[in-house]
Amino acid sequence: MLAVILLFLLCSGHGAAHAGPPDEASEEQAAAVEMDGKILFYVAGIRVYPAERRAQEIGDRIKALARETAFDPSTLQVREEDGVHVIFTADQKLVLTVLPADLKSNGLMTTHPGFAAREIYLKKIAEAVQSYRSARTSGNLLKSGLHALLRTVCLVLLMFVVFWCFRKLEALLERHVRRKIENLEAKSHFLLRSQQIWSALKGALRIARALFAIALVYVFLNFVLSLFPWTHYAAQTLLDYVTNPLLIMWRALVDYLPNIFFLVVLTFIVRYLLKLMRIFFDGVDRGQLSFTGFDADWAWPTYRIVRGLVILLSMVVAYPYVPGSQSEAFKGISLMVGVLLSLGSTSMTSNILAGYSLTYRRAFKVGDRVKVGSNIGDVEQIRLLVTNLRSLKNEMIVIPNSFILNNEIINFSALAAKQGLILHTTVGIGYEVPWRQVASMLLLAAVRTPGLLPTPKPFVLQTGLGDFAITYELNVYCAEPKEMLALYSLLHSNIQDVFNEHNVQIMTPHYVQDTQEPKVVPRERWHIPPAPAPQDPGKTAPYSAKVETV
Repeated sequence: MLAVILLFLLCSGHGAAHAGPPDEASEEQAAAVEMDGKILFYVAGIRVYPAERRAQEIGDRIKALARETAFDPSTLQVREEDGVHVIFTADQKLVLTVLPADLKSNGLMTTHPGFAAREIYLKKIAEAVQSYRSARTSGNLLKSGLHALLRTVCLVLLMFVVFWCFRKLEALLERHVRRKIENLEAKSHFLLRSQQIWSALKGALRIARALFAIALVYVFLNFVLSLFPWTHYAAQTLLDYVTNPLLIMWRALVDYLPNIFFLVVLTFIVRYLLKLMRIFFDGVDRGQLSFTGFDADWAWPTYRIVRGLVILLSMVVAYPYVPGSQSEAFKGISLMVGVLLSLGSTSMTSNILAGYSLTYRRAFKVGDRVKVGSNIGDVEQIRLLVTNLRSLKNEMIVIPNSFILNNEIINFSALAAKQGLILHTTVGIGYEVPWRQVASMLLLAAVRTPGLLPTPKPFVLQTGLGDFAITYELNVYCAEPKEMLALYSLLHSNIQDVFNEHNVQIMTPHYVQDTQEPKVVPRERWHIPPAPAPQDPGKTAPYSAKVETV
């Protein structure tokens, strides 16, 4: 036995020499010796003989002594052997070796180890043996069984009362609250559905009833299991399942209070900084503040960019202070979210960048008539990801900003207000008609078309000399691009009328041979039914009405 003790001491000394300070080693390797779920004292250990294993073996020895009816705790002895104190029974059975590290683990002084071994360890062992035997006497077991039976009856009665009370509460709500909910549905113009609100309320009642029942069962189990020595440890463990998480959360909350205060102050500062920025850019948008080279239309896009940068910077500053940000789980989740965003937001990012690029390029603004690819329409909204166009046929076209950035854009409105937009159309006229007459007829049709600008004056170009006809292009100016369709229709109508009046045949688009008579419509046939006559007061001839925006 002395050889075992010496081996333990040598191992302990070797472990202490490599493990660092003795206090830290003993604190890290201490384990509790328990009996029936109650802690008697703590013992230390080393790497080759862990504290948990040593505590388990000591507890088994004490339980074995408690089961022996002939064992008397007062016969335990303490003697010093090779600098340590060993506790033996009267028949020389080893119970416990008290090491200096054990005393430190229990917060005891090491100057008088013999006194500590006799007065504390012997007393603890004797009390544990007596408690172990007392808890297993027939009288105490019978008493515990009666208490458990009584608590079971109380639990059944309490459960019955709880379920009865919740049924009464549900009936009370059915009579008084449900009618008010139905009235609320009528007042909200059926935006709120009474059946959904009532179902949610009943669900909340059922959850509350279930939680109340679970709490009662938990208290019952904790009390009943603590009555019997075999289940006392289970009762303590059941209690720890609830108290330990609460204690951990409370301690974590207390530890994080300074960080939480920092986050609150940071949020307050960032919030009011964003408000000041909004006021500033609102003044730029209204024209109250102006800067050379900075368009007022850039105010809100620039505000959104600066706001995003401020929020991003504040998140970088706040990240180390977020509870749990230093944990591996938080870092792993952050990495996974970052990878998913980087893989799934490529097109979104390109559309966002394209949207801001279009804004600062001044390609168009809301209300402009533009052509993007093959789509012509008026700009309704310029959003972060897409741009909405209203087509000439009153269709809503949603175009990704990246598509707009990668295609040519024709803006019909950019120069129309100051210099006018040129509308042009072509006709093919035979070589037998003098070109000066054709040009004059086209200019006459332009003069007859309302809605066109008188200045700059319209002009005619000869764009091609074909095999059978000369191609003439009439160019006119208008100030309203949104009237393009109506102006084109009126202009084409007047061109037909002028050419018919002068008995000139329009040969576009195809010409094979000369006909015996020119392909023209004489004036007396212009209003053949069902076309309304111009002198009819009840009807208005088409193409003579005021030009409307299309």
